[in-house]
Amino acid sequence: MPRPVEKGSRYMAGIDGLRAIAVLAVIAYHLNLGWASGGLLGVGVFFVLSGYLITNLLVAEWDRYGRIDFKNFWFRRARRLLPALFIMLAVVISWVTLFKPGEIASLRGDALAAALYFSNWWYVFHHVSYFAKFGPPSPLTHLWSLAVEEQFYLVWPLMLAFGLRFVRKKSLLIPITIVLAAASALAMALIYQPGTDPSRVYYGTDTRAFGLLIGAVLALAWPSRRARQNGRPAPWSLDLIGFAGLAGVLWMIWQTNEYQTFLYRGGLVVLSLATAAAVAAVVHPGSRLGKILGWGPLRWIGVRSYGIYLWHYPVIVLTSPTVNTGAFDPLRAGLQVGASIILAALSWHFIEEPIRQGAIGRMVERWRTRRSLKGTLRWSTWAGSIGLLSVLALSIGGLSGWVEAMPVSAPGPGSIGLGHHTHHVHVGRSSISPQSPSTPPSAPPSGTSSASPNHGSSSPAAPPPLIGASVTAIGDSVMVDAEPYLKQDLPGIVVSAHVGRQLIQTPPVIARLKAEHKLGHVIILELGNNGPYTRSQLMSLLHSLGPTRHVIMINTRVPMPWQDVVNTLMAQVASSDPQVTLVNWYRASANKNSWFYPDGVHLNPTGAQAYANLLVQAVKPFLNKSH
Repeated sequence: MPRPVEKGSRYMAGIDGLRAIAVLAVIAYHLNLGWASGGLLGVGVFFVLSGYLITNLLVAEWDRYGRIDFKNFWFRRARRLLPALFIMLAVVISWVTLFKPGEIASLRGDALAAALYFSNWWYVFHHVSYFAKFGPPSPLTHLWSLAVEEQFYLVWPLMLAFGLRFVRKKSLLIPITIVLAAASALAMALIYQPGTDPSRVYYGTDTRAFGLLIGAVLALAWPSRRARQNGRPAPWSLDLIGFAGLAGVLWMIWQTNEYQTFLYRGGLVVLSLATAAAVAAVVHPGSRLGKILGWGPLRWIGVRSYGIYLWHYPVIVLTSPTVNTGAFDPLRAGLQVGASIILAALSWHFIEEPIRQGAIGRMVERWRTRRSLKGTLRWSTWAGSIGLLSVLALSIGGLSGWVEAMPVSAPGPGSIGLGHHTHHVHVGRSSISPQSPSTPPSAPPSGTSSASPNHGSSSPAAPPPLIGASVTAIGDSVMVDAEPYLKQDLPGIVVSAHVGRQLIQTPPVIARLKAEHKLGHVIILELGNNGPYTRSQLMSLLHSLGPTRHVIMINTRVPMPWQDVVNTLMAQVASSDPQVTLVNWYRASANKNSWFYPDGVHLNPTGAQAYANLLVQAVKPFLNKSH
């Protein structure tokens, strides 16, 4: 059992159990496990825990001494958080320097932002999405949440001390803090726009502070020292509240996803309140829920949850294939989780816990008293120190610029590389398989009528080329990739494709095509690579096309969290609308890594030809009907 560092505090095993659940949920989310689509909510659990524990500690110090020692508080936070963070940063930068030197240039800014705890605003101002970034994912993106917490640690003690000194009754601080939390939640609800990337409200300190403040409210109303055991278990009512809160957290991890409007307009507040209910129970020494969550393995993970959180995302990012169109690999995922836990355990044993218990101070004292370090340190300590210095030297060398970025081949129109992995699903009302693509021809000029090699040659017996004058294709950069092949196989087709296009940007495009009399009777919609959308937004778009047109929707393969959300939505709409046919590109491209550029989304000539073939086969039955 960990020993408390702060005087007068006690160890609450149930808190570490909650930490374990939170970090395991985040790992499951980053592994793209379908049963944890809301696993990112584990960060929200951490926020409530941090808000409670820090406020509980600060108020206890004020009650004991009549003041808050800011210097000591911030020093303890730095001693607890910085060593493990800096070691992880050094190891990751060294790994990238040695094995992925082409990515070191883009990592420099992320590393500096992480070290100074402003990663969240760095990503906001540089328009780096937690959910929508195309390109090799930074192994440091997850550190945005630590930045939010550290900013809270910097500002909240000052605000709390001001309130404790000048607000006559301490109980009045509760409604004041509730108002601050409500303002933060309201900011999230107002700034968030459904169907767009939610990273701004997800990263922002202003829009995420409510989780920390809800924890602070609980600490003001129910400090841990008030929960006295008196030899009796906690009241059943308290445990029931705690069990209900924990059940709510687990249900949201299982049933929600990061693109639901509900999440940003009250859902994350519900999560925070559910977490607070669980915390209220487990801080009581006689809590039954606390005893369950204090189970040995959960407690062991929770104690090391900070290190596990630090290490898991770099391990997953740096050991996953750049392009992965295959099924979920449980062996690789198991090895990634195991490596993350081992690294975290080593960090806790050799770095976090010794420093937390004053190892640096003792070493400095030995040095000041001129005692020889050579006789007091074991050979293993010397070996570890040499290894650590080597890693630091390599990381500094990588960041300083002597390792220059290697040139990376361009992956295709409007795209850059992306390394992430997906898991396998089957969706779709109608299944259309592509023909085997032949060697891709050069793209013909727009408007030519040459036939595709897959539809015969120019011999007298060959069927006439298909006429695509009644077909309109609307899409994003993947449609840009396929456009030359569609124009070759469907002469006369109108293609409106634009890099980065999202569904919410499409209504004006449709209106313009209508005004120009270019909207055919068969509409191909390829939308979903650049972000999610709601059912109502999709239905509104389909309604705008009119009742006489047939719509061919093609689902998506994109190594992003919204992939399954979009594909499932398309399948549901297609199954309920006879005017819509769903083309299952996700299934057709399974295990076809060779069709994609390194970002796993955009298509090389072979993949673009296969994509076009799939759409041509889907369009064929409707060409005669449209004339």
